[in-house]
Amino acid sequence: MKMSSAASRRNSCRGVVCGSRAPSECHVRRRGSSCSYFSPGVQTEDFTVSLSQPIFTITLRFLLAIDLWLSKRLGVCACEESPWGSIRPLVRLVEFSGHVAPWLIGTVYTLLRGGSAAEQETMLNLALALMLDLLLVRIVKTLVRRRRPAQNRSEILSTFFVERYSFPSGHASRAALCARFFLAQLVDTDSMRVLVVGWATMVSLARLLLARHYVTDVGFGLAMGYCQYCLVERLWVTWDCLQDPLLMRLRESLSSAYSGLWMLDWKH
Repeated sequence: MKMSSAASRRNSCRGVVCGSRAPSECHVRRRGSSCSYFSPGVQTEDFTVSLSQPIFTITLRFLLAIDLWLSKRLGVCACEESPWGSIRPLVRLVEFSGHVAPWLIGTVYTLLRGGSAAEQETMLNLALALMLDLLLVRIVKTLVRRRRPAQNRSEILSTFFVERYSFPSGHASRAALCARFFLAQLVDTDSMRVLVVGWATMVSLARLLLARHYVTDVGFGLAMGYCQYCLVERLWVTWDCLQDPLLMRLRESLSSAYSGLWMLDWKH
C-alpha cells in the first residue's frame, strides 16, 4: 500500500509538471510561427451570431467574416515563408510606387520646373489633390480605428511610414485618385490608359498580397479616391485665379514697405 501510494504521488506530480509544461511549449510554438494569421496577443474579431439579433447585425457580421476569410486567403506574400514569398520584393516595389512621398516630391518638382502655365496648373491641382487625399484618409482612419490584419509583417521602413490603422487603404485611394486624374488630364492614348488602370489595380492588389489591409479597406479606398477627383475637378484652381491674389498681396507688401521707408526718411 505504501509503495502504491508513493507511486501514485510520483505519477500525480509528473502529471502536474507535464501539464504545466505543455502550455508553455505550446506558447513557444505559437510564438515561433510569426507568419500565422492569428498571431499571439492579437485579439480576433468575434463573429458569433445569435438568432435574437437584428437582421442588420447578422448580415454585417456575416460580411465581416467573409472579409476576414478572403483577406487571409489573399495574403500570400505576407512573409518569406508564405506561398508566394519569393516574389515579395517585387510586390513591395509595386507597393512603394503608390506611396505618398514619391508622388508629392515628383509633383512639387514638376510644378517648380514646369515649362508652361498649363503644365504648372495641372501639377498644382495634382499636389492639392494629394494633400486632400492624405487629410481625408487620416481623418477616416482616426475615426474608425480599425487595426491592421494580424498577418501583416512590419519592416524597418513600414515602422516609420505606415500607420497602425487599416481602414481605409491610403495606397488604394491614392492610386484611384491619381489614375482618374491622369486619365482625365494627361493621358490621351489607349495604351497609356491601360497602363494607368493596370498600375492602380496592381498597387491595390499588392496591399492585399502583403496583408497590409482587409478587402473592405482597399475597396473603400478605391471608391474614396475615385470620388475625391470629382471634388478636385469641381474646385479646380486655375493659374489666373491663383495669380490675382498673389499679385494683390505682392502689391500690398510693396506698398507697405514703401510707406514704411517714406515715414522713416521723413522722421530723419
